[in-house]
Amino acid sequence: MRAILIAAKHLAFAKTRLGRAIGDRDRMALAEAMFRDVLAAALSARAADHVAVISSDQGLLAMARAAGALVIDEEFPRGLNAAVRLATAALSAQGVESLCTVLSDIPLVTGADIDSVFSELGEEGSGVALVPSRDLSGTNIIARAPADAIATRFGSQSLRRHLEECYRLGLPSRVVRQRGPALDLDVIEDLNEFVRTPSVTHTYSQLARLGLAQG
Repeated sequence: MRAILIAAKHLAFAKTRLGRAIGDRDRMALAEAMFRDVLAAALSARAADHVAVISSDQGLLAMARAAGALVIDEEFPRGLNAAVRLATAALSAQGVESLCTVLSDIPLVTGADIDSVFSELGEEGSGVALVPSRDLSGTNIIARAPADAIATRFGSQSLRRHLEECYRLGLPSRVVRQRGPALDLDVIEDLNEFVRTPSVTHTYSQLARLGLAQG
């Protein structure tokens, strides 16, 4: 069984580095818009049997539930890696063998992107596929088979750390370059890059409302 996992922070703590540029209320609305885009992409993917969302934000969980996704209540903010570990254990217990974890701040991701990542796991059904951030330091998507093949190490230099762990365990690993998912929106420079190309996304619409993109 294959599943997609979206890990989403509580909106109150999401995208805090953007707070000074756009204000807290707009920051949270933008984080919600990003989540909507990623959720829509995950639900449109064909390679997975299920889409799951883990968060401590009840509004995001309600949104995911209404869209037909499985929800895992984190209960309180545990940190990204701890949340993914909790969700991985829960989904593995339900029979998920291949798990693709997608961060909630990559609004240009598509279902086809996610399908492509699953395809990189190989015929043997084991290994790790990684989609890096634009600067090749972070990891924006990680697919693992089995689901708990390695522990996620999101954070500084996560791509290198994920690859090192695969090497240590003798697991096959592949780095999959994808233009859309590589752009995660963390700072104002990322927003400027995002709006250079108009897109039919909730995120672009929200930035247009803020006057940061053409409406």
